[in-house]
Amino acid sequence: MKILQITNKVPFPEKDGGAIACMSLLKGLSLSGHDITLLAMSTLKHHITVDELPAGIRKLADFRFVDVPAPVTAVGALMNLLFSKLPYNAQRFIDPGFSKYLVSLLKEKEFDLIQLEGLYVCPYIPEIRKHTKALIAYRAHNIEFEIWGRTVKLAKGAKKFYFKLLSNRIKRFEKSWLNSYDLLIPITQRDGLILDKLGNTRSKHISQTGVDTLTLVPDNKELEYPSLFHIGSLEWAPNQEGLVWFVEKCWQSIHRKHPNLRFYVAGRRAPKWLIKKLDAPNVIFLGEIDDAHTFMNTKSIMVVPLFSGSGMRIKIIEGMALGKAIVSTTIGTEGIATTMGKNILIADNQNEFIDAISRLSEDRELFDTIGGNAVLFIHENFNNLAIAEKLAEFYTKHLGWH
Repeated sequence: MKILQITNKVPFPEKDGGAIACMSLLKGLSLSGHDITLLAMSTLKHHITVDELPAGIRKLADFRFVDVPAPVTAVGALMNLLFSKLPYNAQRFIDPGFSKYLVSLLKEKEFDLIQLEGLYVCPYIPEIRKHTKALIAYRAHNIEFEIWGRTVKLAKGAKKFYFKLLSNRIKRFEKSWLNSYDLLIPITQRDGLILDKLGNTRSKHISQTGVDTLTLVPDNKELEYPSLFHIGSLEWAPNQEGLVWFVEKCWQSIHRKHPNLRFYVAGRRAPKWLIKKLDAPNVIFLGEIDDAHTFMNTKSIMVVPLFSGSGMRIKIIEGMALGKAIVSTTIGTEGIATTMGKNILIADNQNEFIDAISRLSEDRELFDTIGGNAVLFIHENFNNLAIAEKLAEFYTKHLGWH
């Protein structure tokens, strides 16, 4: 197949869930023999040129990047609030220059299928329809309005008001694009069911984000046991909320019980206020690190205290592939069919987090068992090439090639 992937940010470097989801599928489809073109917005926040991509990545697809500012400013948010009915998150990515380039690309090349990566590129569907007969697949990375709806519950004052308004706008926006595509590709079964309830009637195929099980290999040679760690995008509100909650509500008790235990926090773009909140005994803030997988291999217990967000937590998949014993919430493991007590520990409140971390810190056998089962679970369910090939089969069936 000739496939065009469209995304609202460059999926490189692969340091956040969205980038990993886009690039993992691109790699899987490309290695399965399909001809991939990737058209991405190179924003001020995630600016990169095609020449900056490693040679090995450039070989996988025809990469086309278009400069789209998409700034995040208080003035922009206020203007949007007062003079638009669109959510600010969406309005930022509606760009005439990008639309013009997309049209020229559709005239330059023929495609069998166009895959839209996430909600915020859906506004380009009408333009795509005018210039190609290719099937359009909408890959729903998560339920966008749900992320903000959950954030409302944790916010206070003016922020609560704004997030509620934003959540309602995003829900209307999300519903407005239902069925404008030909095929729906949710990343999780749960998200697919929610979109069906909202009104989706198109054929759908659940295609979770996979991992390369040949490169993501556990290595315990330099393992610090016991130790805690968290890794993720530190500019993402759900990660910020969860970390602050964990440090303020759980860490003091854990530190009192295990005074030598260290908690390492890694991730990009942490705001100063968050770094200040993480200033606690034996909490070691590392910021952005060069090699996430090497870092994860040297630490033992992965902590993912998520109480908002939606979709699927790719860092949990990676942690499991590396044999980490993970403690997360029910929301954190949504979309991943884990088994409590077998390949992960689920904790939804202060006492459960403290208890789970104490058990894993004191019982090496339990730690090894949970981690070993996690690796098996990933190999059985999240092999990237197998996931890409199943999606390709779904596409070819709808193209009438079967």
